[in-house]
Amino acid sequence: MATTTEIDAASSHQTTEQAVGATVAGFAWSYAITSLLSALLVVVKETFKWAHDLLVAVTGHHWTAHGVVVILLFVILGFVLTQTSMAKTASAGQIIGLVVGSTIVSGLIIGGYFVI
Repeated sequence: MATTTEIDAASSHQTTEQAVGATVAGFAWSYAITSLLSALLVVVKETFKWAHDLLVAVTGHHWTAHGVVVILLFVILGFVLTQTSMAKTASAGQIIGLVVGSTIVSGLIIGGYFVI
C-alpha cells in the first residue's frame, strides 16, 4: 500500500494543462487564421496580376497593402475571437500547437508555391 507521501509525489509528476486567458487565446487564433490567409494572399498576388495590381492601386505598393490587410485582419479577428467560448476555455498546449502548426503550414504554403 502506498503512503500519502508516495501518492503526493506521484501526483505532482502528472502534468495538467495550464489555462490561458481569453485575450491570449483569441489573439492566438487570430494569428493562426491571419498567418494562413497571409500565405494565401502571397500565392494569389504571385499568381494573378490583377490581385497584385489591385493592392498596388490601394497603397502604392503591394507589400504595403498586404501589411495593412494583415494587420487589420489580425486586430479585428483578435477582438472578435476573444469573446468566443473556445478562447475562454483554451489551454496553453492547445495555443502552442495552434501557433506552431499555423506557422509551419503557412511557411509550407509559400515555400511550396515557389518550389512548384
